[in-house]
Amino acid sequence: MADRYLEIVLPAGHAERLQEVFDSGRAIWTGVNEQDLSTFHRILLPSDKVEEILDQIQSRCSGVEGFHAVVLPVAAALPLPSSEGEPETSTRQVAREELQAALSDSSKPSKVYMITVALSTIVACLGLARDSGAVVIGAMVIAPLLGPNMALALATTLGDQELFKRSMKANLGGVSLAFTLSLLLGLVLHIDPTHSEISSRAELLPSDLLLGLASGAAGAMAFTSGVSAQLVGVMVAVALLPPLATCGMLLVNGFTVEAGFAGLLLWANIVCVNLAAVSVFILQKVRPRTWWEHRRSVRRSHIALLFWGASLAIALGIAWMN
Repeated sequence: MADRYLEIVLPAGHAERLQEVFDSGRAIWTGVNEQDLSTFHRILLPSDKVEEILDQIQSRCSGVEGFHAVVLPVAAALPLPSSEGEPETSTRQVAREELQAALSDSSKPSKVYMITVALSTIVACLGLARDSGAVVIGAMVIAPLLGPNMALALATTLGDQELFKRSMKANLGGVSLAFTLSLLLGLVLHIDPTHSEISSRAELLPSDLLLGLASGAAGAMAFTSGVSAQLVGVMVAVALLPPLATCGMLLVNGFTVEAGFAGLLLWANIVCVNLAAVSVFILQKVRPRTWWEHRRSVRRSHIALLFWGASLAIALGIAWMN
Protein backbone atom coordinates (compact mmCIF):
# COMPACT_ATOMS: atom_id res chain seq x y z
CA MET A 1 0.00 0.00 0.00
CA ALA A 2 1.33 3.47 -0.87
CA ASP A 3 2.39 5.74 1.98
CA ARG A 4 1.76 9.43 2.46
CA TYR A 5 4.03 12.07 3.94
CA LEU A 6 2.08 14.50 6.14
CA GLU A 7 3.59 17.78 7.31
CA ILE A 8 1.85 20.08 9.81
CA VAL A 9 3.00 23.63 10.60
CA LEU A 10 1.74 25.38 13.73
CA PRO A 11 2.53 28.84 15.13
CA ALA A 12 4.46 29.17 18.38
CA GLY A 13 2.67 27.91 21.48
CA HIS A 14 0.24 25.54 19.77
CA ALA A 15 2.25 22.32 19.52
CA GLU A 16 0.37 20.80 22.47
CA ARG A 17 -2.78 20.67 20.35
CA LEU A 18 -1.32 17.67 18.55
CA GLN A 19 -0.11 15.87 21.67
CA GLU A 20 -2.75 13.13 21.46
CA VAL A 21 -1.91 12.52 17.81
CA PHE A 22 1.80 12.36 18.65
CA ASP A 23 1.16 9.90 21.50
CA SER A 24 -0.48 7.41 19.15
CA GLY A 25 2.78 5.54 18.51
CA ARG A 26 3.38 6.81 14.97
CA ALA A 27 6.76 7.94 13.67
CA ILE A 28 6.94 11.71 14.20
CA TRP A 29 9.66 14.21 13.26
CA THR A 30 9.36 17.58 14.98
CA GLY A 31 11.34 20.76 14.54
CA VAL A 32 11.25 24.48 15.39
CA ASN A 33 11.66 27.43 13.03
CA GLU A 34 14.16 29.69 14.82
CA GLN A 35 12.83 32.85 13.14
CA ASP A 36 9.20 32.78 14.36
CA LEU A 37 9.31 29.77 16.74
CA SER A 38 6.66 27.96 14.71
CA THR A 39 6.82 24.17 14.86
CA PHE A 40 6.66 21.63 12.06
CA HIS A 41 5.63 18.02 12.52
CA ARG A 42 6.14 15.29 9.93
CA ILE A 43 4.38 11.94 9.90
CA LEU A 44 4.69 8.94 7.58
CA LEU A 45 1.34 7.17 7.21
CA PRO A 46 -0.34 4.46 5.14
CA SER A 47 -2.58 6.16 2.59
CA ASP A 48 -5.78 4.73 4.07
CA LYS A 49 -5.00 6.32 7.47
CA VAL A 50 -4.48 9.87 6.20
CA GLU A 51 -8.13 10.90 6.35
CA GLU A 52 -8.47 9.73 9.97
CA ILE A 53 -5.38 11.67 11.08
CA LEU A 54 -6.34 14.77 9.10
CA ASP A 55 -9.75 14.77 10.77
CA GLN A 56 -8.10 14.65 14.20
CA ILE A 57 -5.69 17.43 13.29
CA GLN A 58 -8.38 19.66 11.78
CA SER A 59 -10.64 19.27 14.81
CA ARG A 60 -7.84 20.58 17.00
CA CYS A 61 -6.18 23.17 14.76
CA SER A 62 -8.64 24.45 12.15
CA GLY A 63 -9.20 27.71 14.04
CA VAL A 64 -5.50 28.46 14.55
CA GLU A 65 -4.15 31.24 12.36
CA GLY A 66 -1.00 30.07 10.59
CA PHE A 67 -1.94 26.37 10.68
CA HIS A 68 -1.05 24.43 7.51
CA ALA A 69 -1.11 20.76 6.58
CA VAL A 70 0.32 19.27 3.40
CA VAL A 71 -0.05 15.69 2.13
CA LEU A 72 2.50 14.29 -0.33
CA PRO A 73 2.83 10.85 -1.95
CA VAL A 74 5.85 8.76 -0.97
CA ALA A 75 7.76 6.91 -3.69
CA ALA A 76 9.78 4.82 -1.23
CA ALA A 77 10.70 4.67 2.45
CA LEU A 78 13.18 2.63 4.49
CA PRO A 79 12.99 0.35 6.31
CA LEU A 80 10.35 -1.44 4.27
CA PRO A 81 7.18 -2.19 6.26
CA SER A 82 6.28 -5.80 7.02
CA SER A 83 2.95 -7.03 5.65
CA GLU A 84 2.68 -9.93 8.13
CA GLY A 85 -0.34 -9.68 10.41
CA GLU A 86 -1.75 -6.61 8.72
CA PRO A 87 -5.56 -6.59 8.61
CA GLU A 88 -7.31 -6.43 5.25
CA THR A 89 -7.98 -2.82 4.35
CA SER A 90 -10.61 -1.06 2.29
CA THR A 91 -10.10 -0.52 -1.43
CA ARG A 92 -10.22 3.21 -0.75
CA GLN A 93 -6.64 4.41 -0.28
CA VAL A 94 -7.11 8.11 -1.05
CA ALA A 95 -8.19 10.59 1.61
CA ARG A 96 -11.17 12.84 1.14
CA GLU A 97 -8.94 15.89 0.85
CA GLU A 98 -6.82 14.26 -1.85
CA LEU A 99 -9.95 13.39 -3.82
CA GLN A 100 -11.23 16.95 -3.56
CA ALA A 101 -7.89 18.42 -4.62
CA ALA A 102 -7.47 16.09 -7.61
CA LEU A 103 -11.02 16.47 -8.91
CA SER A 104 -11.16 20.18 -8.19
CA ASP A 105 -8.23 20.69 -10.57
CA SER A 106 -9.77 18.50 -13.28
CA SER A 107 -13.17 20.21 -13.01
CA LYS A 108 -11.92 23.66 -13.98
CA PRO A 109 -13.04 24.75 -17.49
CA SER A 110 -9.50 25.76 -18.45
CA LYS A 111 -8.17 26.48 -21.93
CA VAL A 112 -6.42 23.12 -22.01
CA TYR A 113 -9.68 21.36 -21.15
CA MET A 114 -11.61 23.16 -23.87
CA ILE A 115 -8.87 22.48 -26.44
CA THR A 116 -8.84 18.75 -25.61
CA VAL A 117 -12.64 18.65 -25.91
CA ALA A 118 -12.41 20.34 -29.31
CA LEU A 119 -9.67 18.04 -30.60
CA SER A 120 -11.36 14.86 -29.41
CA THR A 121 -14.67 16.02 -30.94
CA ILE A 122 -13.03 16.67 -34.31
CA VAL A 123 -11.38 13.24 -34.35
CA ALA A 124 -14.60 11.54 -33.21
CA CYS A 125 -16.63 13.26 -35.95
CA LEU A 126 -14.13 12.19 -38.59
CA GLY A 127 -14.26 8.62 -37.31
CA LEU A 128 -18.06 8.60 -37.35
CA ALA A 129 -18.20 10.05 -40.87
CA ARG A 130 -15.67 7.46 -42.13
CA ASP A 131 -17.39 4.65 -40.19
CA SER A 132 -14.05 3.89 -38.56
CA GLY A 133 -14.24 2.47 -35.06
CA ALA A 134 -10.47 2.76 -34.64
CA VAL A 135 -10.54 6.51 -35.26
CA VAL A 136 -13.49 6.97 -32.89
CA ILE A 137 -11.68 5.08 -30.13
CA GLY A 138 -8.53 7.09 -30.86
CA ALA A 139 -10.45 10.26 -30.09
CA MET A 140 -11.36 8.88 -26.69
CA VAL A 141 -7.77 8.52 -25.50
CA ILE A 142 -7.77 12.25 -24.73
CA ALA A 143 -10.63 11.55 -22.27
CA PRO A 144 -11.56 15.16 -21.46
CA LEU A 145 -14.96 14.44 -19.87
CA LEU A 146 -13.80 12.11 -17.10
CA GLY A 147 -12.72 14.72 -14.55
CA PRO A 148 -15.80 17.00 -14.64
CA ASN A 149 -18.19 14.06 -14.30
CA MET A 150 -16.28 12.47 -11.43
CA ALA A 151 -16.07 15.91 -9.78
CA LEU A 152 -19.83 16.30 -10.16
CA ALA A 153 -20.39 12.92 -8.49
CA LEU A 154 -17.99 13.75 -5.64
CA ALA A 155 -19.61 17.17 -5.13
CA THR A 156 -23.00 15.46 -4.92
CA THR A 157 -21.68 12.94 -2.40
CA LEU A 158 -20.00 15.54 -0.16
CA GLY A 159 -22.55 18.31 -0.63
CA ASP A 160 -19.73 20.57 -1.86
CA GLN A 161 -21.50 23.50 -3.52
CA GLU A 162 -18.38 25.16 -4.94
CA LEU A 163 -17.12 21.94 -6.52
CA PHE A 164 -20.64 21.28 -7.82
CA LYS A 165 -20.76 24.68 -9.54
CA ARG A 166 -17.30 24.28 -11.10
CA SER A 167 -18.00 20.76 -12.33
CA MET A 168 -21.37 21.78 -13.79
CA LYS A 169 -19.71 24.71 -15.54
CA ALA A 170 -17.00 22.45 -16.97
CA ASN A 171 -19.51 19.81 -18.05
CA LEU A 172 -21.87 22.29 -19.69
CA GLY A 173 -18.97 24.13 -21.35
CA GLY A 174 -17.47 20.92 -22.71
CA VAL A 175 -20.79 19.53 -23.96
CA SER A 176 -21.74 22.86 -25.56
CA LEU A 177 -18.41 23.14 -27.36
CA ALA A 178 -18.52 19.52 -28.55
CA PHE A 179 -22.11 19.89 -29.76
CA THR A 180 -21.35 23.15 -31.61
CA LEU A 181 -18.32 21.62 -33.33
CA SER A 182 -20.32 18.52 -34.32
CA LEU A 183 -22.96 20.77 -35.90
CA LEU A 184 -20.31 22.62 -37.90
CA LEU A 185 -18.51 19.44 -38.97
CA GLY A 186 -21.83 17.87 -39.92
CA LEU A 187 -22.20 20.59 -42.55
CA VAL A 188 -18.96 19.69 -44.32
CA LEU A 189 -18.73 15.93 -43.80
CA HIS A 190 -20.78 13.31 -45.60
CA ILE A 191 -23.09 11.69 -43.05
CA ASP A 192 -24.75 8.34 -43.70
CA PRO A 193 -27.08 7.31 -40.84
CA THR A 194 -26.83 3.67 -41.94
CA HIS A 195 -23.12 3.50 -41.10
CA SER A 196 -22.63 1.16 -38.17
CA GLU A 197 -20.69 3.70 -36.08
CA ILE A 198 -23.55 6.18 -36.40
CA SER A 199 -26.56 3.86 -36.35
CA SER A 200 -25.30 2.09 -33.22
CA ARG A 201 -25.41 5.43 -31.41
CA ALA A 202 -28.87 6.39 -32.64
CA GLU A 203 -30.60 3.85 -30.42
CA LEU A 204 -30.75 3.05 -26.72
CA LEU A 205 -30.00 -0.54 -25.71
CA PRO A 206 -29.48 -2.14 -22.27
CA SER A 207 -25.83 -2.77 -23.16
CA ASP A 208 -25.32 0.98 -23.57
CA LEU A 209 -26.59 1.56 -20.05
CA LEU A 210 -24.27 -1.13 -18.71
CA LEU A 211 -21.36 0.69 -20.36
CA GLY A 212 -22.33 3.93 -18.64
CA LEU A 213 -22.77 2.27 -15.26
CA ALA A 214 -19.49 0.37 -15.55
CA SER A 215 -17.65 3.52 -16.67
CA GLY A 216 -18.93 5.59 -13.75
CA ALA A 217 -18.19 2.88 -11.20
CA ALA A 218 -14.70 2.28 -12.61
CA GLY A 219 -13.96 6.01 -12.61
CA ALA A 220 -14.91 6.39 -8.97
CA MET A 221 -12.94 3.27 -8.01
CA ALA A 222 -9.88 4.54 -9.88
CA PHE A 223 -9.87 7.86 -8.06
CA THR A 224 -10.55 6.41 -4.59
CA SER A 225 -7.93 3.67 -4.95
CA GLY A 226 -5.26 6.01 -6.29
CA VAL A 227 -4.62 4.13 -9.56
CA SER A 228 -4.30 5.70 -13.01
CA ALA A 229 -7.66 6.83 -14.39
CA GLN A 230 -6.50 7.20 -18.00
CA LEU A 231 -7.98 3.92 -19.26
CA VAL A 232 -11.13 4.61 -17.27
CA GLY A 233 -11.27 7.99 -18.97
CA VAL A 234 -11.41 6.19 -22.30
CA MET A 235 -14.44 4.23 -21.06
CA VAL A 236 -16.24 7.39 -19.97
CA ALA A 237 -15.35 9.16 -23.21
CA VAL A 238 -16.66 6.23 -25.28
CA ALA A 239 -19.94 6.45 -23.39
CA LEU A 240 -20.37 10.23 -23.77
CA LEU A 241 -18.57 11.86 -26.67
CA PRO A 242 -19.57 9.66 -29.66
CA PRO A 243 -23.34 9.97 -28.96
CA LEU A 244 -22.89 13.72 -28.55
CA ALA A 245 -21.04 14.06 -31.85
CA THR A 246 -23.56 11.77 -33.55
CA CYS A 247 -26.46 13.86 -32.29
CA GLY A 248 -25.03 17.10 -33.65
CA MET A 249 -24.08 15.75 -37.07
CA LEU A 250 -27.40 13.98 -37.59
CA LEU A 251 -29.40 16.99 -36.45
CA VAL A 252 -27.75 19.46 -38.82
CA ASN A 253 -28.30 17.06 -41.73
CA GLY A 254 -32.04 16.76 -41.07
CA PHE A 255 -32.11 13.32 -39.42
CA THR A 256 -34.05 14.63 -36.43
CA VAL A 257 -35.46 11.30 -35.20
CA GLU A 258 -32.05 9.61 -35.21
CA ALA A 259 -30.50 12.71 -33.62
CA GLY A 260 -33.12 12.57 -30.89
CA PHE A 261 -32.22 8.98 -30.04
CA ALA A 262 -28.51 9.85 -30.02
CA GLY A 263 -29.27 12.68 -27.61
CA LEU A 264 -31.32 10.29 -25.48
CA LEU A 265 -28.38 7.87 -25.41
CA LEU A 266 -26.07 10.70 -24.36
CA TRP A 267 -28.37 11.72 -21.50
CA ALA A 268 -28.84 8.10 -20.38
CA ASN A 269 -25.05 7.60 -20.29
CA ILE A 270 -24.52 10.83 -18.31
CA VAL A 271 -27.15 9.61 -15.85
CA CYS A 272 -25.55 6.16 -15.59
CA VAL A 273 -22.01 7.51 -15.12
CA ASN A 274 -23.06 9.84 -12.30
CA LEU A 275 -25.44 7.35 -10.69
CA ALA A 276 -22.75 4.68 -10.53
CA ALA A 277 -20.02 7.10 -9.37
CA VAL A 278 -22.14 8.55 -6.56
CA SER A 279 -23.08 5.02 -5.45
CA VAL A 280 -19.43 3.95 -5.36
CA PHE A 281 -18.37 7.05 -3.41
CA ILE A 282 -21.11 6.34 -0.86
CA LEU A 283 -20.14 2.66 -0.58
CA GLN A 284 -16.51 3.71 -0.18
CA LYS A 285 -17.58 5.88 2.77
CA VAL A 286 -16.46 9.13 1.20
CA ARG A 287 -18.15 11.65 3.46
CA PRO A 288 -17.60 15.13 4.94
CA ARG A 289 -15.61 15.59 8.13
CA THR A 290 -18.26 17.10 10.41
CA TRP A 291 -21.58 15.53 11.38
CA TRP A 292 -23.67 18.50 10.19
CA GLU A 293 -21.96 18.50 6.79
CA HIS A 294 -22.49 14.74 6.64
CA ARG A 295 -26.21 15.10 7.40
CA ARG A 296 -26.57 17.73 4.66
CA SER A 297 -24.58 15.66 2.16
CA VAL A 298 -26.68 12.54 2.83
CA ARG A 299 -29.84 14.49 2.03
CA ARG A 300 -28.36 15.87 -1.17
CA SER A 301 -26.96 12.50 -2.20
CA HIS A 302 -30.35 10.88 -1.79
CA ILE A 303 -31.98 13.64 -3.82
CA ALA A 304 -29.35 13.22 -6.54
CA LEU A 305 -29.78 9.44 -6.61
CA LEU A 306 -33.55 9.86 -6.92
CA PHE A 307 -33.08 12.40 -9.72
CA TRP A 308 -30.62 10.23 -11.64
CA GLY A 309 -32.76 7.14 -11.11
CA ALA A 310 -35.95 8.88 -12.27
CA SER A 311 -34.11 10.31 -15.30
CA LEU A 312 -32.87 6.85 -16.21
CA ALA A 313 -36.38 5.41 -15.89
CA ILE A 314 -37.80 8.15 -18.12
CA ALA A 315 -35.09 7.57 -20.75
CA LEU A 316 -35.80 3.83 -20.72
CA GLY A 317 -39.52 4.51 -20.97
CA ILE A 318 -39.08 6.72 -24.04
CA ALA A 319 -36.81 4.16 -25.70
CA TRP A 320 -39.24 1.33 -24.91
CA MET A 321 -42.23 3.20 -26.38
CA ASN A 322 -40.32 3.79 -29.60
